[in-house]
Amino acid sequence: MEAKLIERLEAAVARLESLSAGGISARGLPDGVDEVSSDPSILAFDDLMAQYAARVSAAAEKIGGQVLDVTKLVLEAFSVQKKLLIEIKQTQKPDMAGLVEFLKPLNEVILKVNAMTEGRRSDFFNHLKSAGDSLSALAWIAYTGKDCGMSMPIAHVEESWQMAEFYNNKVLVEYRNKDQIHVEWAKALKELYLPGLRDYVKSHYPLGPVWSASGKKAFSALSKAPPPGAPAPPPPPRASLFSSEPSQPSSSNPKQGMSAVFQEISSGNVSVGLKKVTADMKTKNRTDRTGVVSASGKETHSSSPSFSKAGPPKLELQMGRKWAVENQIGRKNLVIDDCDAKQSVYIYGCKDSVLQIQGKVNNITIDKCTKMGVVFKDVVAACEVVNCNGVEVQCQGSAPTISVDNTSGCQLYLRKDSLGTSITTAKSSEINVLVPTGPDGDWGEHSLPQQYIHVFKDGQFETTPVSHSGA
Repeated sequence: MEAKLIERLEAAVARLESLSAGGISARGLPDGVDEVSSDPSILAFDDLMAQYAARVSAAAEKIGGQVLDVTKLVLEAFSVQKKLLIEIKQTQKPDMAGLVEFLKPLNEVILKVNAMTEGRRSDFFNHLKSAGDSLSALAWIAYTGKDCGMSMPIAHVEESWQMAEFYNNKVLVEYRNKDQIHVEWAKALKELYLPGLRDYVKSHYPLGPVWSASGKKAFSALSKAPPPGAPAPPPPPRASLFSSEPSQPSSSNPKQGMSAVFQEISSGNVSVGLKKVTADMKTKNRTDRTGVVSASGKETHSSSPSFSKAGPPKLELQMGRKWAVENQIGRKNLVIDDCDAKQSVYIYGCKDSVLQIQGKVNNITIDKCTKMGVVFKDVVAACEVVNCNGVEVQCQGSAPTISVDNTSGCQLYLRKDSLGTSITTAKSSEINVLVPTGPDGDWGEHSLPQQYIHVFKDGQFETTPVSHSGA
């Protein structure tokens, strides 16, 4: 009996020695990972997942379908970030190319979520967009210093959630009287980032991740050359952590309008392409023309869409004083972050897009836009909505005045700091104002009257809004 026990102990010792010789610890992890995994910052990340991620997962399990799928990807992204935090403590700080390669696993998960929001819009589009936009908060791990072009980690998490909150609020409003499970999911998702991730970063990484001074070197995609004769690697997919859409130079666009006309004149080929007008084509000789304008002609003229003659899209600061956002179609991630209280923002001719204004500006004007969403912090003078259809405006801070003129369909989201806002409406319909109603993040919806009763009394007209009552 004792001989068998000794044999078993010797076998166990031999196995441990072989694992140690191969650079593997007794728990099956590479040397050093055991110590890093017990680091207070890594243990705190586990607490973050246990406290907040579990709630999101539980609500998603009850909903199922695409909401469950996107929630699993969100939790996968957090799991990948934990692995990266462990590796950071054992890795030297890389250059930009090495950092992009280092963060590739996280980027791949984010691209999977973004792919779920593309194509045909599903019934859970707001859920998918809220989850997808929220993952940009995990990019705080890419912060390398004040010159890296990013906000500080804590501010980055908060700013990233503001874009996701635009769609998260839509989930809360849509399902508050229909299905509380969706409301629970939306609230749990917000708490995962605020206060969850924000407080974690604030406690452990307020100045960004701390790389090892004596650890291994991070892999760089540029340091590994392909073997001779091997085909060139395919271009990388559109990144979401380090992506930027370069604007086309104006010289690459074909000349339009009067520039094209003057170019044709200067070329000398003025008559090229012109048709000769024969006698039967002259107005006085045509029998199909009368002096009566048909009704169909009028209808065709008046119903022409306002976007048929849209110019090129713009997002630029003009003369250092005015931000021009024009003709943006289907752009959900427009951001103005470098602004001040002396600048104004003019939004014109945009459709099916979302603009986030991160900072205080003097004035905001939204003109001739359809299905446009605007999220801003503070405005000094006023936010004006003119000639629009189906727009949503969300005030995160304060705004003295919000005016809505000649607009059909407008939803205004007011935070606690903006409840004193003065709202002026004229020639508008379907104006709804949503305000917070409690500590749980619920929204109360109030419709502004669009019908009035005018009664002549005591030598003057008295005007009161029409009130409706029913069972």
